[in-house]
Amino acid sequence: MNNHRKFLKKRSIKAGMPPGSMVHIGDTPAADVTIDLIGYNQDTFVEQRFQSVDDCLPHLERSGVTWVNVEGVHNIDVIRHLGELYSLHPLVLEDVVNTVQRPKIEDYDHYLFIVLRMLKPIGAGEFSSEQLSIILGSDYLFTFQEGLQGDVFDTVRERLRNGKGKLRAMAADYLAYALIDAIVDSYFSVLEDLGEQIVNLEGDLALTPDKATLVEINTIKKEIIFLRKAVWPLREAVSFLERGDSHLLSPETRLYFRDVYDHTVQVIDTVETYRDLLSGMLDLYLSSISNRTNEVMKFLTVIGTIFMPLTFLVGVYGMNFKHMPELEWSNGYFMLWWVMLALAVVMIIYFRRKRWL
Repeated sequence: MNNHRKFLKKRSIKAGMPPGSMVHIGDTPAADVTIDLIGYNQDTFVEQRFQSVDDCLPHLERSGVTWVNVEGVHNIDVIRHLGELYSLHPLVLEDVVNTVQRPKIEDYDHYLFIVLRMLKPIGAGEFSSEQLSIILGSDYLFTFQEGLQGDVFDTVRERLRNGKGKLRAMAADYLAYALIDAIVDSYFSVLEDLGEQIVNLEGDLALTPDKATLVEINTIKKEIIFLRKAVWPLREAVSFLERGDSHLLSPETRLYFRDVYDHTVQVIDTVETYRDLLSGMLDLYLSSISNRTNEVMKFLTVIGTIFMPLTFLVGVYGMNFKHMPELEWSNGYFMLWWVMLALAVVMIIYFRRKRWL
């Protein structure tokens, strides 16, 4: 899994810089920055792609709701220019290009700034992760993605294009709900894949626990920790949206955010359950290895105990004294073998009765 990409994004390059300094932290995609604009109301729909902010300026003044999705936050000039046009706070722009933010929500009076993690399953139990920044205004919504391939908003775009449901009849806050709901729903897909891995891992642990099993347990545990860090702060942000402390959120939309909050709590419960399961599996693995070691040590101890008297007899008759009566016996060699075999059989029978074998 992509643990290095998820965990090793360093913030030390910003040490000593003043607040509001725009420094990109995160992966730099190979593709250039693209700007997708969707403008709509109940009767009209417009969708276009641009390469610069200036190209989309004429469309930003349309009536209705405008959704601008910026793919790639590594180009500081593009983000700064868009921030100047909409009077975005320097701290907001700093957080947009710093892709190691914890999920949060901040109220800047005439717009809300929301940060959350967008997870997308990519198969074989792996998932991609990128930061999504949302700026929600009265009639506009900006989303900033890191620029990784794909997102989880295809269903939202299709509903806008086809005019299905109430999305095109609602304000920008309902669009924000639809996007956040799609992100939270994607968490369930990721958890389902991880759940299948955990079930398979339980079977391997019960049959043949080995080092590969331990490595897989630790790998999944890191993924669960990453999920936990992404979901727990999101609960606070969605709770703010549910309460509707901002004038940008209508009472009707707050009801839908209540549903998102319930889904977030379900995700947290599932994450905590998986976390407990993995901790239990780790303890079970250590117990299995300890029991296996004890069985091996017991077997070796029994074998050593059986051979101790045999070794004693061999040692006695291996001494180089000239006068040893048994050495002159014609059947002494065979008698010694019978004595040793009988002694070994008696000890084995005794150990089996004691259930040591």
